Amino acid sequence: MAHSGVLRAGPASVVALLRILCLLLIALPALALAWGPAGHRMVGELAARQLTPAAKAETRRLLGGQSLADVAPWADELRNDPGQRALWRETAPLHFVNFAGASCRYVARRDCPDGRCIVAGIERYAAVLGDRTRPDAQRAEALRFLVHFVADVHQPLHAGYRPDRGGNRYQVRWNGRGTNLHAVWDSPVLASRRLGWKAHADVLARRPRPRATGESVAWAEESCRATRDGGLYPKTHVLDGNYAARMRPLAEQRVLEAAARLAALLNRQLDASRQRSGKR
Repeated sequence: MAHSGVLRAGPASVVALLRILCLLLIALPALALAWGPAGHRMVGELAARQLTPAAKAETRRLLGGQSLADVAPWADELRNDPGQRALWRETAPLHFVNFAGASCRYVARRDCPDGRCIVAGIERYAAVLGDRTRPDAQRAEALRFLVHFVADVHQPLHAGYRPDRGGNRYQVRWNGRGTNLHAVWDSPVLASRRLGWKAHADVLARRPRPRATGESVAWAEESCRATRDGGLYPKTHVLDGNYAARMRPLAEQRVLEAAARLAALLNRQLDASRQRSGKR
């Protein structure tokens, strides 16, 4: 039998094998998951602080008492759930948009065929969330996706124009280890402040709140221009804390903008009094 040698191995051999597997997993480059859980939770936390009382109550009701920070990483976690992998495959293109060139001008037919990109995803789930004729389960799912995707579209490498899959194919060395540029932007850039996500959110909350301007198209175009003009692509492929320190102000500003815009979007879709009065 092909696996008989492994099956006959004693406990010590099994433990040794597990240790080797763990070491191999640790050595792999980080999987690119947008901001990483901490960044997503920061956006959710900061957005929650900007909700109207009515919108806040409706989010709590739809999420069964969970907070926006609780559900913020959910759309990435789907890929690790065997029961949800088919859903993850369907929604995978909704985490990003690829622009055709450095002009960073969005053309739906070209850049988002069949509505399979983050710009259309945000528009679609916002419409579901605001439709009170829909079942609560559908609206709750839409809310979870929105919390995640609005954060994603503000991560510059989720709306780039280079043919490197948002920096996933742009290989770098980070503190002596091989990885890719997208993975560095997922967590190390924000984590360079050396705070937990909640304390980091508290620090950012003391800064001036950005105006909640634009819609998903404008947000994606902003991110594209940041990859073009913001120095994200370094002259060297060997990165360290100095790169993170240079990039962190841009990353934190994008987190603040994502939170303000997410809150404004949820207020519009969930606060019935604002809908009736036409307030934006």
